[in-house]
Amino acid sequence: MARLFGTDGVRGLANRDLTAGLALGLAQASAVVLTQGRRAEQRRAQGRRPVAVVARDPRISGEFITSAVAAGLASSGVDVLDAGVIPTPAAAFLIADIGADFGVMISASHNPAPDNGIKFFAFGGTKLPDEVEDRIEAVLAGEKLLTPIGGDVGRIRRFADAEDRYVVHLLGTLPHRLDGIHVVLDCAHGAAAGVSPQVFTDAGARVTVIGADPDGLNINDGVGSTHLDNLARAVLEHGADVGIAHDGDADRCLAVDRDGNIVDGDQIMAILAVSMADRGVLKNRTLVATVMSNLGLKKAMAANGISMIESKVGDRYVLEELDAHGLSLGGEQSGHVIMTKFATTGDGILTGLHLVAEMARTGKTLAELASVMTVFPQILVNVRGVDHHALAGDEVIAQAVRDAEAELGDTGRVLLRPSGTEPMVRVMVEAADQPTADRLAHALAEVVQARLALPVA
Repeated sequence: MARLFGTDGVRGLANRDLTAGLALGLAQASAVVLTQGRRAEQRRAQGRRPVAVVARDPRISGEFITSAVAAGLASSGVDVLDAGVIPTPAAAFLIADIGADFGVMISASHNPAPDNGIKFFAFGGTKLPDEVEDRIEAVLAGEKLLTPIGGDVGRIRRFADAEDRYVVHLLGTLPHRLDGIHVVLDCAHGAAAGVSPQVFTDAGARVTVIGADPDGLNINDGVGSTHLDNLARAVLEHGADVGIAHDGDADRCLAVDRDGNIVDGDQIMAILAVSMADRGVLKNRTLVATVMSNLGLKKAMAANGISMIESKVGDRYVLEELDAHGLSLGGEQSGHVIMTKFATTGDGILTGLHLVAEMARTGKTLAELASVMTVFPQILVNVRGVDHHALAGDEVIAQAVRDAEAELGDTGRVLLRPSGTEPMVRVMVEAADQPTADRLAHALAEVVQARLALPVA
């Protein structure tokens, strides 16, 4: 049986893959797993029930899924604080801020509106390690659930000041006000729509907003961090200094400079890392990035005396490395950036605030700041219908990779990565020029296809 949890929670087409029944069951199973331990025992000894924060993005399906999750938790003896529509990082922050036992975010992030997902956070607002997710799956598969009666069942209440707490937190992190900077915000018709414009305005920026009219069906539809053309046009049209794009649940941040050029997550990390190192707040002068980050990031960090640690793809794996080494900054090319002093997960609004604050602090344009890193041309080819499990043991493919790496030398790199959920291998090549990257990537893809193709049914 395939693993239910993916890289970032349980995700699928709402009401087909992710049903109300599955949401109810996952909530009941999570209550079994996430209310164990000494702290939960102490709470029960004091006559108090466990507490969970539940939140969602504005997808229409989030309404029934949230109701199912809340019902599953309350029927398991967990008090539910319903925070409504707020960003994923806001939910994580609130769990830590009020000392809740755990939390649940209902969102499919950057996916289109028909999809939805469920992400669980442990005490302190951290994402769950694989083994805890596996434990929840085991309980869901048939282990005994919690079935309190009478006064021991949970209550469901509105978390009335959830958004205000988060806004105050964000403003309190800023090292510099944003006065005089004109920012265009693309809120992806998602969870950032209520918070991001407010907090950028409160921080002193002049704000123009697009993609901030969620109707439950338009989330990520041609807007947000996966569709930057509208943001680039708006920046040019309004003569703004910078554009900031979030995704549906606002845990990502990508940017556009005043000339409409995209500044991706790697470049944002480079800017923040150099700034933090210069100010003496980048712990161990080390950045954590995933294996998919651009080679230019590694070279930029080396040029500035900053070390890099590589993690698996996924912001929770970035966080694991940050925690293991006691570090302060990490993230992904996609715009998940984690600043551990202020957050336990990728936070697109926090990242955008600190990026613009660096513009205000230095008086430099975003393009000038981004010039700290040269982006190497990159291509990603998805080879489908192959036995991805056999990739590691195929010597012919390994030799083809070595040949490509020998040709590139220190001017590029090669990465072959099996999908965790599909019969697919991702071939990524970076090179000093795009034609070389394209040629080597497609040549390697052909080798993978020839060696690992699955029989046609």
